[in-house]
Amino acid sequence: MMMPVRCFSCGAVVADKWEAYDKRVNKENEAPDKVLDDLGVKRYCCRRMFVGNVELIDEFINFGRK
Repeated sequence: MMMPVRCFSCGAVVADKWEAYDKRVNKENEAPDKVLDDLGVKRYCCRRMFVGNVELIDEFINFGRK
């Protein structure tokens, strides 16, 4: 799934912070809660957008048309 542009609950823009979050959590092994605090994501509805997002696009590419 691709990162949604806005939070489903409150409508705040969240996609602009995804690349920084992904880099710091997955490549630099920082704690997700600290990264979200640094990025200014305070609402729990917005935080769940980051924590609950799973990047599946790389797996879907393998099932292209033949």
